[in-house]
Amino acid sequence: MKSHFIFAVLILFLCSSCAVIRPGEAGVKQTLGKFSDEISTQGVIYYNPLVSKVIKESTQTNNIKLVLSLPTKEGLSVNSEISILYRLELKKIPTILENLGQNYESIITSVFRSASSDVCAQFFAKDMHSGMRATIEEEIKSKMLGNLEKQADGVELIAVLMKSIQLPNGLASSIEQKLQAEQDAMRMKFIIQQATLEAERKIIEATGERDAQKILAQGLTNEIIKLRSIEAFVKLAQSNNSKVIITDGKTPLLIND
Repeated sequence: MKSHFIFAVLILFLCSSCAVIRPGEAGVKQTLGKFSDEISTQGVIYYNPLVSKVIKESTQTNNIKLVLSLPTKEGLSVNSEISILYRLELKKIPTILENLGQNYESIITSVFRSASSDVCAQFFAKDMHSGMRATIEEEIKSKMLGNLEKQADGVELIAVLMKSIQLPNGLASSIEQKLQAEQDAMRMKFIIQQATLEAERKIIEATGERDAQKILAQGLTNEIIKLRSIEAFVKLAQSNNSKVIITDGKTPLLIND
């Protein structure tokens, strides 16, 4: 009975002294507060639970979601849902844990709040609702990278995404009206261009017809007219239908000088 108890205790001790590292994770052993430089990405880590423990961190892309009120150049506040995409550099995970602890996401969030306030205060509220949003996101990311290198070296910032921009009601209506007016102006410009092209086409067509008539008129001599008249008379004569031909006695068809 005693041997069974000892065996059970031994099994329990062995189970509590190993950690399983799954794909997408990294494990770092901490012994008496000091982190090991050895990083495990898959498999089992054995350790002494009395003096050591294993810290697991994700090596995949992580997403921090925030809802913030951002200042604008005209002194307004714009609410926005923010996504901060980042991942940890594998080789620097022990350094991150040693300098920042496991609560490093709070540092990333603080850096973002500072950078976003500085950048957004340089833009108008309408810029966040237009094509300028991508520029604002890139400037926030650039400013964050500079600060993270000083405070959280080893955190790789992938992207800053501003979503669900909520402008003040009055401003949102004004922007919508302006955008509608711009679309109407573009539509009218297109209609005017089409009308101009159609007018130019008609002018070219009329000019061509006029020139053709001039050329034709210059080439019509009395002899050619008589020849054409004879040809027409011959074609009429070949027809089986009855016909009346009016003539002045000189040509098959009546032609006024």
